[in-house]
Amino acid sequence: MTRLFNKPSAFASELVQGFVAVHGDKVRQVPGGVVRSTRSEPGSVAVVIGGGSGHYPAFAGLVGQGLAHAAVMGNLFASPSAQQIYNVARVAHKGGGVLLGYGNYAGDVLHFGLARDRLLAEGIQCEVIAVTDDISSAGSDELHKRRGIAGDLVVFKAASAAAESGYEFSEVVRVARHANARTRSLGVAFAGCTLPGAQHPLFDVPPGKMALGMGIHGEPGIDERPVPSADELAELMVAALLKDLPEDIGSVNGQRVAVILNGLGSVKYEELFVVYRCVSQLLSEAGLRVVEPEVGELVTSFDMAGVSLTLCWLDEELERFWCAPVSTPAYRKGAVVLAETLGELAFQVIEQVVIPAASVKSRRSAQCVLQALEMAERTVLQHADELGRIDAIAGDGDHGIGMQRGVMAAVARAREVQALKCGAGTLLRLAADAWADQAGGTSGALWGVALTALGTTLGDHLDPDTALVAEGVRRASQGIMHFGKAQVGDKTMVDVLVPFSQSLCESAQSALELGEAWGIAAKVAQRAAADTAQLRPRIGRARPLAEKSLGTPDAGAVSLSLIINAIEPLLRVGLRAPNLAEETVHG
Repeated sequence: MTRLFNKPSAFASELVQGFVAVHGDKVRQVPGGVVRSTRSEPGSVAVVIGGGSGHYPAFAGLVGQGLAHAAVMGNLFASPSAQQIYNVARVAHKGGGVLLGYGNYAGDVLHFGLARDRLLAEGIQCEVIAVTDDISSAGSDELHKRRGIAGDLVVFKAASAAAESGYEFSEVVRVARHANARTRSLGVAFAGCTLPGAQHPLFDVPPGKMALGMGIHGEPGIDERPVPSADELAELMVAALLKDLPEDIGSVNGQRVAVILNGLGSVKYEELFVVYRCVSQLLSEAGLRVVEPEVGELVTSFDMAGVSLTLCWLDEELERFWCAPVSTPAYRKGAVVLAETLGELAFQVIEQVVIPAASVKSRRSAQCVLQALEMAERTVLQHADELGRIDAIAGDGDHGIGMQRGVMAAVARAREVQALKCGAGTLLRLAADAWADQAGGTSGALWGVALTALGTTLGDHLDPDTALVAEGVRRASQGIMHFGKAQVGDKTMVDVLVPFSQSLCESAQSALELGEAWGIAAKVAQRAAADTAQLRPRIGRARPLAEKSLGTPDAGAVSLSLIINAIEPLLRVGLRAPNLAEETVHG
């Protein structure tokens, strides 16, 4: 368990401060993460990597000459927000474009994709690479659904070495995708990990058992087996990886491979060496030539007891990049020529918030929206533990924590801007940014999308009525399905949001008042959330454990239903502000 911390909520930010204090010769902190503190070649491609904190050395420990130019650091086990990614990428950009690299998890896919769109809109070349090396998370016919685990290092290093050697943007992207296509990993766990302040691990493995296919965020494995001997574990992992060959690899004999035996947090180096002894023998017997193997902690999961094995099937180009020199806080290879240290001005991020003009009615509605967010906050805090318990049955158990972070940040931001006399639309949009920024993860991104859509629809001048709110919720539903790729029946929050939206729209067509319409739709949402218990997840982290989730409702669907029902009494009073003279004011 994690023993040394102050406030659990401050752990992620404080670890960044300490990390930078130690490694200031290589990295500098910026809003959202860290960047190299040394000069890169003007016009070169910037490789920006990232994900949730709790996986050190990934991701911040891999920033430095020869490897990543920057790392975005989300909260513990939660994707960084699109805003954080954008901030870090803007500082890291040197004129040659930005490649964003991350593990293939829904929250990361959403947030990095949104950041990519924003960078492209500003004229910055940008592409993404989602690492998909975990063979346990999907079959060879669904490579795009596989998770990213310790193979992150291989892909990030290949792309970074290509950028360092002067490759242009399209070639750096090609190298990253080629490295990903040739990388395979398999992980196991013997005990779960415990986040700061938590009384119990995110998951449990029965005594004497091993979870096969464990993810680095605490996702349960696909199978449980008796704990093997070191040699038996080596044989299991090597055999599985040699059966899952990249499509362009024919005969195994004579191939050259990069190998990583990775400790996930509490398996000691001495144990890893015992396992690698057999791994090396087995690969040699198969006719493989191992090139510069790595044994140690490279992508961890706090104090998880587990290991993973990674093979990257090298060609001449990938081998050159795998062997290229590196100097980062946590990973070094060969010798690099030290670059010039940059001054403070190179790391400044300028953020300016403008409060648009708003009508008196919209400002009054903003007060009601703030009250609704405060009601949502109280509801989430009351049910956070239960939401985490539901999520842990077939997921990673962090939904309650993520919702708690998100709604608290949204309320704090909403209070700030409401004091500046903003309209309802601006309040919702800025609260959405704060929610997504602090919550991270899939739910953080989706709540950010939903509140942004609702805020954009309400605007800062209109008087919210049933039709306007129904249209905002409809757009929120469309936005979530577009970015999250979920449909009704996939066992997600969409299974509540869509019928809730449809009910509101029907009430709007019948000219019902907002409070009455919301009350009817809230009951629909409550039934829909309960009905998700009978669904099997078809996307997301719970998908590999679909059967395990049967009988339990989806945590995201439940949290949405709880919030919808909690704010119903407030909506009985209404968002509207009648009997006020229409006028325009400026913040």
